Amino acid sequence: MWTDPQAFEKSVDEYFETATIPTWTGLALHLGFSSRDGLSYYHKEKPDFLHPIKKALARIESNYEQNLFTRNPAGAIFALKNFGWKDKQEVDQKTEGKLEVTVKYAKRDNNTSGTSSESGQGNS
Repeated sequence: MWTDPQAFEKSVDEYFETATIPTWTGLALHLGFSSRDGLSYYHKEKPDFLHPIKKALARIESNYEQNLFTRNPAGAIFALKNFGWKDKQEVDQKTEGKLEVTVKYAKRDNNTSGTSSESGQGNS
């Protein structure tokens, strides 16, 4: 379909000048692909087209990032997950100070069937 990377890049720039809300699928359709799969193919298999495609993806991603600061960023969050962003929770667990552990041994008393709760020190 496309053989000239410069003409391709010019068409990509035209898309961003005219698109109200730039999207990956919108760009693919503007470039004449029937779906975004065609654009993905060029991204993976046509090294001469890699730079303008990566630049276009960065522009689209930037648009979604800016939408994070609107009143309802849910759509932008969802879209950014398709760009590899992740929800991440970090838990920082620290133990400060001394950790003391007391271990008590039970000693069997031969005269009874129960146990004694002596600390294991002294008479044995």
